[in-house]
Amino acid sequence: MIGREGDYGYYGFMKKTSVLVAMSGGVDSSVAAGLLQRQGYEVTGVFMCLGQASRENSHHPGCCSPQDARDAKEVAARLGIRFHVLDFQDELENIIEYFIDEYRRGRTPNPCIECNSCLKFGKLIDYASVGGIDYVATGHYARIRPTEQNNYLCRGVDTDKDQSYALFGMARNNLKRVFLPVGEYSKKQVRELAAEMDLPVHAKQESQEICFVPDDDYARLVLQRAPELAQTGPILDSKGKILGQHEGVFRYTIGQRRGLGVALGEPAYVIHLDAVNNTVVLGSREELQGRKLIANKLNWLVDPVPVDPFAATVQIRYNHRGAPAVVYPRGSEVLVEFDQPVSAITPGQAAVFYDDDIVLGGGWIESGEY
Repeated sequence: MIGREGDYGYYGFMKKTSVLVAMSGGVDSSVAAGLLQRQGYEVTGVFMCLGQASRENSHHPGCCSPQDARDAKEVAARLGIRFHVLDFQDELENIIEYFIDEYRRGRTPNPCIECNSCLKFGKLIDYASVGGIDYVATGHYARIRPTEQNNYLCRGVDTDKDQSYALFGMARNNLKRVFLPVGEYSKKQVRELAAEMDLPVHAKQESQEICFVPDDDYARLVLQRAPELAQTGPILDSKGKILGQHEGVFRYTIGQRRGLGVALGEPAYVIHLDAVNNTVVLGSREELQGRKLIANKLNWLVDPVPVDPFAATVQIRYNHRGAPAVVYPRGSEVLVEFDQPVSAITPGQAAVFYDDDIVLGGGWIESGEY
């Protein structure tokens, strides 16, 4: 728990350790900066200008807009801390290209994980190092648990807001340089702290949008970048019967039930996407259940890295609570076998492995077995 003013710092360090806080203009990162300042840290706020949102729509309510930059600057002024704007437009382009390429492959991307791994806990840590700043902090609802041997990434106290799943991709060595102050609080408590600190964003609406898709119309962005994906093709049932036509595989995701473009008289779900053959396959709820998945591009946050099978709770998307499974490391990939079937194993999403509330690591889902 964050200590009171006059105590030792976040992990017992003496005061005036320097911290770079990624300030989005929202309540969570603003409170993170305020809490660290209360601790006596030398806090510098930075707003990561990603450019795309500003070019698309300067009035949208999502993150990274000009209004967000103004809000972050105002919060920094209220707290009396230094504040800078960093231009990360080039880095954002790489994330957008990843986003589009996943749709080309018939997968469902998770750009927030890529942004956290590459920018907030990648480039931003590099920037802090160049500036001689000791630590980086964000407003994520997750916790860093220090021990004598390792620092562990853990779930946030507020399980409904927990964002540890989206942080699994950070480098293990960087865990020693990260503060996540609001992970110790509920969202309600964070808003109360913001009001107590007299921060102008204490009642600001949360953004649920992808920052480079400010109107939440991802299909428009995909078509702008990859118009060739607007290719019609068959919608099939699990036995190969043609049910209708789609206008692009990228418009669908595993588990989707609404907006399928066909009426079957009974519930149907997307159970398979085939970008190579340009087909969308529908099936029943039962056909959406799976027991196994393969994940690759692994990132481990514990040392030593597991080499033997182990039991874990495995979370397969952001709003999934996790399910008991056995994880079988196989070199550059893992096989995950769930104790009971889980719904909608989706290639392109992450599978993250937990021991209680500790994030052991994770990988990107390559395939599932239904």
